[in-house]
Amino acid sequence: MSAIGVARPRVEGPDKVTGVARYAADVPMDDLAFGVAVLATVSRGRVRDIDASAVLDMPGVVGVLDHRNAPRLNPEALGFFGPDRQLQLLQDDVVPFSGRPVALVVAETLEQAQAAAAALPVTYQAEPHDTGFTAEHPARRPAVTFFDGPVDIGDVEAELAASAVVVEERYRTPEEHHSAMEPHAATAWWEDGRLEAIDSNQGPFIVAGVLSALFSMPLDRVRVRTEHIGGGFGSKGPCGPHLILAAIAAQRFGRPIRVTLSRTQVFLSTGMRPATDQQIRIGADADGRLRAIWHHAAFEISPLAEFIEGCTELTKTLYAAPAIRTSLSAVPLDILPPCSMRGPGTAPGSFALECAMDELAERLHIDPLELRLRNEPAVGPVSGLPFSSRNLVACLQEGARRFGWAGRDHQPRQQREGRLLIGTGLAATSFSAGAFASTASITAEPDGAYTVAVGAADLGTGARTALTAIAADALEVSTERIRLRISDSALGPAWGAGGSRGTTSWAWAISEAGARMREQGAGTVTVDTTELLGDLPSMERHAFSAVFAEVSVEPATGEVRVRRLLGMYAIGRVVNPLTARSQVIGGMIGGLSMALHEEGFRDRVTGRHVNADFAGYHIATHADVPDIEADFVPDHEPGIPMGIKGAGEIGNVGTAAAIANAVWHATGVRQRSLPLRLDRVLEESPGWAERRTGDGTPG
Repeated sequence: MSAIGVARPRVEGPDKVTGVARYAADVPMDDLAFGVAVLATVSRGRVRDIDASAVLDMPGVVGVLDHRNAPRLNPEALGFFGPDRQLQLLQDDVVPFSGRPVALVVAETLEQAQAAAAALPVTYQAEPHDTGFTAEHPARRPAVTFFDGPVDIGDVEAELAASAVVVEERYRTPEEHHSAMEPHAATAWWEDGRLEAIDSNQGPFIVAGVLSALFSMPLDRVRVRTEHIGGGFGSKGPCGPHLILAAIAAQRFGRPIRVTLSRTQVFLSTGMRPATDQQIRIGADADGRLRAIWHHAAFEISPLAEFIEGCTELTKTLYAAPAIRTSLSAVPLDILPPCSMRGPGTAPGSFALECAMDELAERLHIDPLELRLRNEPAVGPVSGLPFSSRNLVACLQEGARRFGWAGRDHQPRQQREGRLLIGTGLAATSFSAGAFASTASITAEPDGAYTVAVGAADLGTGARTALTAIAADALEVSTERIRLRISDSALGPAWGAGGSRGTTSWAWAISEAGARMREQGAGTVTVDTTELLGDLPSMERHAFSAVFAEVSVEPATGEVRVRRLLGMYAIGRVVNPLTARSQVIGGMIGGLSMALHEEGFRDRVTGRHVNADFAGYHIATHADVPDIEADFVPDHEPGIPMGIKGAGEIGNVGTAAAIANAVWHATGVRQRSLPLRLDRVLEESPGWAERRTGDGTPG
């Protein structure tokens, strides 16, 4: 019997619930010292002075590192998108953003380090800063074209002019923070000229590569282990400041150093989803056939490092139109460099596109579901390539059946329960699928078991359980005969847990190694999928989903409550229905949180974050989350072993749009800025809705 497709509980579950599983800040270590970062309090400027002498005599203090005495790093070290000056910690006195680490206090205990860090005198020479994001900012420039580059097919202006109806609107999303349960933590030490680290990250081999570049060392002299991770959502993909500081301090003081960021420090010094400002024009004939889509998105970045928030990716995928134009702009500001957050680009992009599609359906007096079905493409709308598999229609139709969409009155503000206004909405979504090169090794053991080694990382998503099943099927043995080794850079090159490509990439390497082991029968087999990936035919490869939402709105207070969420997903062959369902439900909860709560605020005068904790930065809690239904339609990804796609991102994508569309259906007022705050939704008196402007603000 195949192990894939069977609902299995997590193999590490008992260890986690009994406290046996150790996270990066839990691992015992001899001669361990603790480092606490001191973060800049100005948004731009220079460090004028750090008076280390004021704390060196405090109990337990080992020393203070800053730009004057920290070991030198390689200034040419690169990040994911190229040159990355955010990696150059404690190398100069420049303060490029509020929250930049300017010193590290090391002490014998965590409490001693925290006390000394709080007492360390630091003075600054503040300089004028700019943290105000707008799409019209004079520093705006084209974004890098690493992916989601601009496209321009057909004659957009002519098609818009010929359209019976044109929607032209603007949509905004704020900064959002990852808010993983486990704060970022790392322990680093040097041993016989080697750098060793235990870290909380999403890709130990990738992070080891960054460290080898920073310290100008051969990669085989750096080892990063990541046994258990308490969530990351993208924030633990890059090499984090905590790890760099721990490695610097370990080199300087000659002993293991552990650096754990506080919750506020996580907000201030690790990346976030950037704010976006998106403009969309969609033109259609009277029957709802699209003629043109124009989508421009601007997002904020830091001058320290390139980044791309690919908001227009969905626009090239979801709907057929003879003319499509997309572009992306980046606005450099004095802020923390953004990084990928679950559903990067596509989560804010889907909010804009899917709300605009709903507005088009409203003006055409067409069922929003029918509008989407009428514009289903036969091939990639921009690329012209065939889809490897495309089951969006199945997601929409089955979701509509289960949700009871057929009985919906499409006019807004028609359903009430006492004072509450009730509405429903939907959104269609996709997320790109595929794989990156990885290696895997399988060793046949004397007792009949197989040791499977791959440099994967389990974010808490069930990767261990899924990879055990994949290995069992690849070797045609029971799961009891699989011994899995993951989360160690020494296991060889491997993609990280990100981009919805982790499981697919690791599974491909394991599958190929298993096939070769069946032929060889003994010893060890090692496989690198680099060449195999090059043989994959060029096709449009995506996961798809449809999300349906029901909300209630109290117009006198502006309170929005989500009552029902239903998601139908086409994610290829489902490896483990239990953990896959958990994945997409978690994503939908993240989308709900994006829709109703999450918003990073900056003080207009100082440029500093003012809600860098869970008291001020609101996330969805149990009381906000209804029973959520999620299921899968039959799907298979040809060309990729076992026919799987990623499930990690797509749960987030589309959920906020479905909720925003439901709020319009309830109230008759279109909200084009997230989150759907009380002050944006409330109605002060009868007829208030009719006196509102299109973005939900008072008219």
